[in-house]
Amino acid sequence: MSPADPTLVHDRFGPRRGAVRATTWWGRAWVRAAEEAAYDERDAKQGRTIARSGKVGAIGVEPGAASAVVEDTTGAHAVRVGLEQLRAGDWEAFLDELAARAGHAAALLAGELPHELMEEVEAAGVEVLPYGSELECVCPCESWVQPCRHALAVIYQLGWWVDEDPFVLLHLRGRSRAEVLAGLNDRYDAREEVVVEDDDPDDRADPGIAEAVRDAAERARMLLGLAEHAPTGDGLADAAVAAYDVAAAALVSPVGR
Repeated sequence: MSPADPTLVHDRFGPRRGAVRATTWWGRAWVRAAEEAAYDERDAKQGRTIARSGKVGAIGVEPGAASAVVEDTTGAHAVRVGLEQLRAGDWEAFLDELAARAGHAAALLAGELPHELMEEVEAAGVEVLPYGSELECVCPCESWVQPCRHALAVIYQLGWWVDEDPFVLLHLRGRSRAEVLAGLNDRYDAREEVVVEDDDPDDRADPGIAEAVRDAAERARMLLGLAEHAPTGDGLADAAVAAYDVAAAALVSPVGR
């Protein structure tokens, strides 16, 4: 994904059996928004059925919207689900709170959305998690109400992605993973100054050494925060363990270093 192409395409889900329940608190919050958006339980039930059927194509997510093609007995329908982007000031407040504690950033990198972070952000007047009336849906089917069953199917599948990776939610709200991390790093750079004590004046004059020390200190700080959010217990989802392993590896051996 590049600035010229802000859309990130998430692969199509195959058919799933039985009820598919959110495993995280923020995933459940998304499902509540979907239920609030549905006109009635019949529409919600049909949306869940289509979502599990494997008839929803790959979902393209961009700032402010997601789109996918949904198939059913009436044909193929190009669905678009809109979600208002956060304003610039709201993003500043979110990033300030995210940078305030190393544990927040470490948890996000490990695939978690800390409840405490969301409480702090909401206290600052920023709503990241959606509510039902925020989800604006467009579908060319003949349904007289939106979201229709096709749009609800896309919303439910978006919830599966948000449950797995909260950066999907942040992307819908206006910032990609790379942009969020860049904003976080800007705050670290602005508030942290590393002084290198060395008898060699040439080393002290080399800004690369100070930068390396600063980077190592920051990664150590985030690793400590990450350890607080290590997956524990029986029956862990493979995705949770994999996300933690990837986050830890990235901090220990960052790409390009």
